[in-house]
Amino acid sequence: MLVAMLVGMALLGPLWTPERVELAALWMAAAMSVPMALWMAYRGHGRIAEMCAAMFVPYLAMLVPYWFGLLDAHAVEMGGHLLMLPAMAFVLVRHRHDAHGTPSANPVVKALGSRWPTVIALAVTFDFWQSPLVPPVWTLLLCQAVYLFWGRRAPGVQLGAFGLYAVLAAAVVLVSPPAGVLLIAFGWGAHAVWDLFHHVRNAVVPRWWSEFCGVFDLVIAVTILLVWF
Repeated sequence: MLVAMLVGMALLGPLWTPERVELAALWMAAAMSVPMALWMAYRGHGRIAEMCAAMFVPYLAMLVPYWFGLLDAHAVEMGGHLLMLPAMAFVLVRHRHDAHGTPSANPVVKALGSRWPTVIALAVTFDFWQSPLVPPVWTLLLCQAVYLFWGRRAPGVQLGAFGLYAVLAAAVVLVSPPAGVLLIAFGWGAHAVWDLFHHVRNAVVPRWWSEFCGVFDLVIAVTILLVWF
């Protein structure tokens, strides 16, 4: 649930930045509540409305001292974040004996829930679209090293792929900076294809990791090209 809330802050929060503190506080609560409610529905949890209320009530409570001039906007935001955790815990403890519900049959909820690694990857890389960057070349080696040391099967294949990325890293250092940027973009894009290969075969690493890593790598490759162009 906390991960879903963070995803909402990353993906939905920046879509609207109201100047009024009241609207900003309520939008922050809504941005975190929507993905959390979807995840709860996907998992078949009940008390969704009460859990969402536990997200909004702390912000509303913090607005009262703000209206009297006792708190500033930053204190409202931080106070709402801090108070919502015990409020959510209260709902969980209060209904701890409830039976597990039936997962949602809604196709949208099921699709979003089953693709949670993709959603998290998009949230993590959201800022890259606004401020593209070119990661250092050693990050390519680190990315492939995950498969090298975590891989359950085909260690020879993973070692060979790591060797190819080592050659690519050396080429990046030797060529001109513009060509090096293109090689780095190619490396990230190629690794996205490598992730897709493992995801389809359900090999070497868990499927959730290959899905997350593939989307992450693809976004990095595309945003690097945006920097280059």
